[in-house]
Amino acid sequence: MKFIHTICFSLALSLGSLNLPVQAQSSNGYFLHTVTKGQSLYSIASMYNVSTQDIIQLNPGSETRIRAGEVLKIPQTQSSNKSNKTFHTIQAGETLYQLTVKYNVTAQAICAANPGLSASNFRIGQVISIPMQEESQPAVAATHTPAPEVRKNDWRDMHKVQRKETIYSISRMYGITEEELIEANPELRNGKLKKGRFLFIPYPKQTATGNTVSQPSNVPTNEELFNESKADRKSIKTIKAAVMLPLKLNSSISQAEQSRITEFYEGFLIAVDSLKKQGVSMDIYTFDTNGTTSTINSILSQKTMEDMDIIFGVASGETIKPLAQFAEKHQIRLVIPFTPKVDQVFNNPMIYQVNTPQSYLYSEVYEHFIRKFKNNNVIFLDDGSGDREKAEFIKGLKSELKDNKVKFTQLQLGNEIDPNKVIAAMDTTAQTIFIPTSGKNTALTRLLPHLSMVRREHPHFDMHLFGYPEWQTYTQDHLASFYELDTYFYSSFYTNNLFPAAINFTHTYRHWYSKDMSNTFPKYGMLGFDIGYFFMKGLAQEGNELESNLNRIEVVPIQTGFKFERVNNWGGFINRKVFFVHFTKDYELIKLDFE
Repeated sequence: MKFIHTICFSLALSLGSLNLPVQAQSSNGYFLHTVTKGQSLYSIASMYNVSTQDIIQLNPGSETRIRAGEVLKIPQTQSSNKSNKTFHTIQAGETLYQLTVKYNVTAQAICAANPGLSASNFRIGQVISIPMQEESQPAVAATHTPAPEVRKNDWRDMHKVQRKETIYSISRMYGITEEELIEANPELRNGKLKKGRFLFIPYPKQTATGNTVSQPSNVPTNEELFNESKADRKSIKTIKAAVMLPLKLNSSISQAEQSRITEFYEGFLIAVDSLKKQGVSMDIYTFDTNGTTSTINSILSQKTMEDMDIIFGVASGETIKPLAQFAEKHQIRLVIPFTPKVDQVFNNPMIYQVNTPQSYLYSEVYEHFIRKFKNNNVIFLDDGSGDREKAEFIKGLKSELKDNKVKFTQLQLGNEIDPNKVIAAMDTTAQTIFIPTSGKNTALTRLLPHLSMVRREHPHFDMHLFGYPEWQTYTQDHLASFYELDTYFYSSFYTNNLFPAAINFTHTYRHWYSKDMSNTFPKYGMLGFDIGYFFMKGLAQEGNELESNLNRIEVVPIQTGFKFERVNNWGGFINRKVFFVHFTKDYELIKLDFE
């Protein structure tokens, strides 16, 4: 590591099979979107810059529920054109080359506007963003040679340069002059041709546009066009990373929140130290944002910020907007660790959202639950505590159970819980899994003694308990019951405090800062370590090809699960990792890691 810069504005740091209609594009002003796992009406509307009501009007009934695999009509509205792009649903038989002709835009521009698109996923039903040619800009996966500026109807075909071909021979092949070929391809002014490069073939000036009937001798394939647009691999010798945190307590940040953010940064610095010992060179710039948009804008105005490889920005609400705009403009990765609501991720390819949005998180949990417990008798236990936070989860899970023909019932237990009522609902010939409709500790305190009584009086019953991420903070109160009831809970964050990695980190943290981490979910010191270590190790390992090789990063996090997937072909990444943690009746603690 070369050095760590600490720059504060108001605080000096002291811390050491798809069934699609035939017509995918409509003259009525809409295109088709196939719903994928985790998407909601809100997220779909966000990615296309339309309102949920716009979608509902074209798709009556979608306001009640949408399912993965369902096809929705999306209006091609003027609001989407404000961003100088249109959307296209790939149809059967279409190729990237055909789209360049259809929309008069270069393959490089389409690839740049859709960094998530590749030859392998260019298939029917995929929606891609088509940029207006004059506004297209290079992105992470853009070609290393800027595309020439070609106006609409100035060219009719593309030609792939073959061995021993010359400017003269290609001009003769298409009946144009050498000057016309060079004018359409300014990079030829040096007189050099490179085998494999694609050239624009303009209409002959003496021929009326559109009347030329000559066909290209060899139409480029998707693989050829994507390879042509791919940037050369580059390593990053010294990673430049900016950390932007609200480090000073102010009216917009509570003391508890500020304490968590400080702990996050402390864990991040331990990750920097660990990577330094492995030979990773980093320049770390730390800024205090004060939690305000004005301070963030002031930080971003510094010229040095344009040179960053990555920004770790603790932001929410309106403070995300300037960070997201800056990151996209300067092609800098932006990692947002905490907030689960980042609307910009649906249209900004540079954003990594660590905290999974609710609809995406729940969809992962439902899928894993069905896979694990599809043969179980599911019983929901409502103790009357009225946990509104879990209402959406329970509603969605019931819908998934119905769709997959999994038997379930719900018991209204009331103030006086009768164990006989619980026993009567059980199927003694099958496994039974109980799911409280509340994740509160008070609900557990009421339910667990009665479930434990059923277990002890009927040891032959095959019964389990399933619950929520926050339960990991209740283990001190209910650990024995969790084991006795063969308990599972889901989470994106989990560590066993007895794991060697967790023990080592806890000791290091205590040594560095002379204190223990707060007993929160998640532990923010570990969160800071995992996020910093994952991304900077990834940049050191993969360089500018990080986005294409996220699943190859050689990191075993202490607490945080990482499974980043693009939300669409032109947007950013959302973390979709979910664990099931199992307290077995044999007193084993197992983390079930789903691929």
